[in-house]
Parts: sequence; C-alpha cells; structure tokens
Amino acid sequence: MNPAKRHELFNRLRAANPHPTTELEYTTPFELLVAVVLSAQSTDKGVNLATRRLFPVARTPEAIYALGEAGLADLIKTIGLYKSKARHLIAACRMLTELHGGQVPAERAALEALPGVGRKTANVILNTAFGQPTMAVDTHIFRVANRTGLAPGKTVLEVEKRLLKVIPDEFRIDAHHWLILHGRYVCQARKPRCDACIIADLCEYRYKTLPSPAPRPRAEKKAHATPGPLDV
Repeated sequence: MNPAKRHELFNRLRAANPHPTTELEYTTPFELLVAVVLSAQSTDKGVNLATRRLFPVARTPEAIYALGEAGLADLIKTIGLYKSKARHLIAACRMLTELHGGQVPAERAALEALPGVGRKTANVILNTAFGQPTMAVDTHIFRVANRTGLAPGKTVLEVEKRLLKVIPDEFRIDAHHWLILHGRYVCQARKPRCDACIIADLCEYRYKTLPSPAPRPRAEKKAHATPGPLDV
C-alpha cells in the first residue's frame, strides 16, 4: 500500500470515528492496567462485567493487594484463566506499592517488569492512559495490517514496527484504536464485511466479499409484426 492510500485510509477512519477509545471501562491508569491484564483471552464485555464487581470493592494497588489471591480470584472468577491472572495482579500490585508509590509508571521498561504485563499490555497502557504513540498489535490489528496490505509482516513485532514506520504522524495516537475496532466489527476473521467497509476500495485483499454486480438486462428483440388492416 502506497503512502497516499495509507493517508486516505486513516483519514476515512478518523472521519467516521474522530475520538476512538478502548471499550474497556476504567477511570484511572491503574484500573486500565487491571482491565488489560484481565482481557487476555477474554472479551472486553466479559472483562467489564468482572471489573464492575471488582472496582467498587477495590480500585487501587493497595486495596487489591489487601484482598489476597483468593479474594481477588473470587471477584474475577467469571474471567478465563482467573486464578493465574489473580496471582499476577497481586504480585503487580505489590510492586506498584513498593516501587512506584502506588502509581502506574509511564515507562515501557517499568511496565514490562510488572507480572502479567508484556509488550502488548504495556503498549495499551502507554497509548491509552498516557497518550504515547504506541501500537499494541493484537489479533485484530495483525489481521487488518496484513489483509489490507497496510503493513504486512510475519510476526506481531514486525507488524508493530512497520505500522509505526508507515502511519502518518497525525494519525499515530489513535491508529491503535481505529485498527482494533475495524478488525473487531468490519474486517472480521472468518468473513470480512467488505460490503460495509469504508476503505474497501483502498484495501489490497484479493478475496473481498463484495456482492457481485447485477447482470445487465438483455435488450429485447423487436418483433416483426404482420401489418393489420389499419397499417396500410
């Protein structure tokens, strides 16, 4: 995909959704951190149901750490892998309290040092909570980047680096959310909704699911009528 196409692609996504954001519910960087850790192999809807139970009870590192693994696990048990996530979050809360004064750090290395926080989670926090132009490549972004030809790559890290290289500066802060939402609701894995896609004409995917054009009506042949008595 050439630079002109990329610019137009993001220009259209911005026009359709000027202020994109995550669908996870949160009010502080720490709440976002908890939600993103819980979201691994879980839907945002499922995470929001769990955090609606958790946050009224405990919404700071100190309060969640005080719950202990068993207490936290009981509040998030509707989430997949909830026991391991509870273990990671309790350990992360301890580090945040002891090393960072209960605050979520805005540096990649410090974030990735927290249990349960990898590169993708760190990118989400840096972008969504702190406004840094990072790119958290999940399955949706990986698919959209490759399928459209926007930034093809064989690995998540390769796609991330290529996206950051080719996305115009004016779109870089919000590109992460535009691409996730586009992959989640339009450029879906099994059957992309190309007929509802606002960038279909820019996309370089070879197997678009666009409807076939209607067949052109055949021209009717004029019948050679036999002259009647009034035709002479």
